[in-house]
Amino acid sequence: MVFLCGLLHLLLLAIGSMHLVDVAAYDNSYYDNLSYWGQNSYGATHTDTAYFQQPISYYCQDNAIDAIPVAFVDTFFGTGGMPVLNLANTCNPTDNVTFLGTDLVNCSSLASDIEYCQSQGKIVTISLGGAGGSIGFTDDIQAQTFAQTIWDLFLGGSSTMRPFGSAVLDGVDLDIEGGVSTGYAVFVTEIRSLASEASKQYPHLYPATLEAQAHLQGAPQCPFPDAYLGNAIDQVGFDAIYVQFYNDVCGLQNYYVVSDWDFGVWDIWARQTSPNPNVKIYIGAPASSTAAGTGYMRESFPSFGGVMLWGASQAYANDRYHLAIKEALMATGSSGYTCPHCSAPAYVSGLAYTGSSQVSYGNYVWEADYWTDSTPSGSSSSDWSAISACEGGSVTHTTTMTTATSYTTVKTTSTSISSAASTTTTATGTCSGVGAWQSGIAYTAGDEVTYE
Repeated sequence: MVFLCGLLHLLLLAIGSMHLVDVAAYDNSYYDNLSYWGQNSYGATHTDTAYFQQPISYYCQDNAIDAIPVAFVDTFFGTGGMPVLNLANTCNPTDNVTFLGTDLVNCSSLASDIEYCQSQGKIVTISLGGAGGSIGFTDDIQAQTFAQTIWDLFLGGSSTMRPFGSAVLDGVDLDIEGGVSTGYAVFVTEIRSLASEASKQYPHLYPATLEAQAHLQGAPQCPFPDAYLGNAIDQVGFDAIYVQFYNDVCGLQNYYVVSDWDFGVWDIWARQTSPNPNVKIYIGAPASSTAAGTGYMRESFPSFGGVMLWGASQAYANDRYHLAIKEALMATGSSGYTCPHCSAPAYVSGLAYTGSSQVSYGNYVWEADYWTDSTPSGSSSSDWSAISACEGGSVTHTTTMTTATSYTTVKTTSTSISSAASTTTTATGTCSGVGAWQSGIAYTAGDEVTYE
């Protein structure tokens, strides 16, 4: 299947003024930047309190941040069968009052802060999971019931135990890093269903003419497919995927190692597999200088939506590193995307390619991870890595035999595939004892074969 590039509009978040002057209203057509809040990530590793987590409204005065997932609901079924919310130094079950018969903390003092953030054009979502949480479902029925619980506690439903009081959050973020994959597709489907039936609209997210919707995000690890959310994101449309490109070999530390850095696989998934063809893929990174390459990603892949940082307190402590990321995003344009031309030569079926060879195929430019005669694909086991989307990629078939001395290393500046010693042999005389040529087999100089 061929997917052509064009001017695409994004689902997520407005880019605000770098000088914090104008309110950055939510806009579906912009690239953007966001940061997790709630876990005091700086305070978890430092003792000086100057950069400890501030109230959420503090970060919402910053127009360089467009969305804030509030982290975490780290236990799905705690005391009394209710979830557990822990926002570290801001609001937690140990230091704050909990609802009777549960460990669900009452953080209703944050209601006005959350509503202020929304008035500034931010979206605020509730993040479920985290690295050390007690999470997961035994079956789809439990997942569906839990969706109703989350809806009633944090979104457009009603309950006598709403942790944020009157504040209505804008959606759900799934940061699932353990347990099993059971039930998450059903959970997301039920949240979608509840939102579509609700009377509460989200005017700062969608035009009032549309039915109510909840913004749905997933935060898988970068190895593809993700062990916990892989099935769910294949089955149900998410609005954004915040891929955690850290703590794994495919992380940002290997950004310049083509065979490790796998954003291209996620882009192919977004455009060819995701139920929502407009889903956006974010680079998830620690709020530090390792978050490189944002400008390049913006120009290379149409599914790129922005950058997710862990977390807000770290970004501020690191000389407000998120501002540098915002500048890189803005420098490449705030909206729209046009695919570059497929500059590499077309992939030729039957040729063997050495590592670092580049070809155009299926509207992507690919680079060979090592020697290969396989066809480029978005599979996690592919010998090729997609390094950019493009227009005009195609496959050219050939019946020309190649020897090991004619392996082709293709450079992006080439205009055609060339071979140092490609030959076609016509069998004459006796062929006794000489084997037939086989497609896909590499031959060394001096080998003899029969062909046609």
